[in-house]
Amino acid sequence: MRVYVPLTLSGLAAAHGAGEVGPGPLTAYAVTPGLREWYVSDDIEELEYAALNRAAAASLRMIAGNPDEVRRRVVVAVDVPDGSAVADPDNGLSAASLGEVKIAAALPLAKAAAVHVDADDAEKDVAAAAAALGAADLGDDDAQFTVDGAEDHELLWFGVQELPQLIR
Repeated sequence: MRVYVPLTLSGLAAAHGAGEVGPGPLTAYAVTPGLREWYVSDDIEELEYAALNRAAAASLRMIAGNPDEVRRRVVVAVDVPDGSAVADPDNGLSAASLGEVKIAAALPLAKAAAVHVDADDAEKDVAAAAAALGAADLGDDDAQFTVDGAEDHELLWFGVQELPQLIR
């Protein structure tokens, strides 16, 4: 099963130094029954893209919570054994937790399939989205428009061997 772990650039640097994403328990995103029902698609690539986007939104929340963090979303895609990523069945179709899974232990970075990171040109929109997130959560349509602006930026794909260039 592929999971998408939200991070920040400093979190990615720490994971690179430690050789693992963790410690556990970790919150990640994956193709869960709830995500399948919400997205209404049988195309696994579309569903995985939806899970990646859920993780990118979680990365934005991490960035918003740390004013010193670089304003670029980060998601690490990791293949884990079936059963090691567990969705909470009580969350059902809760919009806040669609695709969310818990992983008990740290994940070896060597098991990562890819790293997804915003390009430099997304920083301005990600910064604005992070600043607007609280108001968007309270129902402010203009703030939600700003948050959605960050989502207009596609995360770039990087191989794990490219981590040293990403975190410098």
